[in-house]
Amino acid sequence: MAFLLESVVPWGRTRDEYIKMFSLSDNDLSKKIASFGDGPASFNYESTINNGDVISFDIIYQFSKEEIEIQINKTKEIILNQLKQNMENYVWTDIKSVDELKEMRARAMKLFLNDFNKGKADGRYLYHELPNKTKYKENYFDIGLSSHFLLMYTKLGYEFHIKTITEMLRICREIRITPIVDLNGNHSDLTTNVIEYFKNDYDVKVLNTNYNFLKNGNKMLCIMKN
Repeated sequence: MAFLLESVVPWGRTRDEYIKMFSLSDNDLSKKIASFGDGPASFNYESTINNGDVISFDIIYQFSKEEIEIQINKTKEIILNQLKQNMENYVWTDIKSVDELKEMRARAMKLFLNDFNKGKADGRYLYHELPNKTKYKENYFDIGLSSHFLLMYTKLGYEFHIKTITEMLRICREIRITPIVDLNGNHSDLTTNVIEYFKNDYDVKVLNTNYNFLKNGNKMLCIMKN
């Protein structure tokens, strides 16, 4: 069955947010980074112009810039209205209002769209569907990131997460996943079960971060090869 762009709700975050979400040091940012499920984030572009080495993976990169932009415009007000209806699920400290959030996301997605065609030609934006195997050899990347995708969407199931994280760990020396709660900011059995699966073979830690927008969302799961 063909993947339909209409089933995606594109929502982009900035490099500054990634730095906070994943506790990325200057040393981390100088490493080779794989970023999974990036969507229309500006992390890749902003990292590239700061001499970073980032490759982003997402299923939406099979579509054109114009198609992605149309879907962003179709869905952004829906997202914002849902936020307004669920204000209690978010922490309004760093980001003070829905209007401020709207400006941040619009800026990030504009940077992404302006960079997309060049970045795709340069091989920085790669169409890939998880949990399928990527083209990269073992340990090709130093760090793998997953923002607001893995562990949040519990309906994807345990097996999907195990296969996906296993492939990420094949090509990355370390992976970081945030947040580690579900869409409503609640802890899930999925997170517990994923930690149990990997903890015997890897160095697995849950670490606090400086990014807290979704309720209980200021933690990341870090899995490192021993």
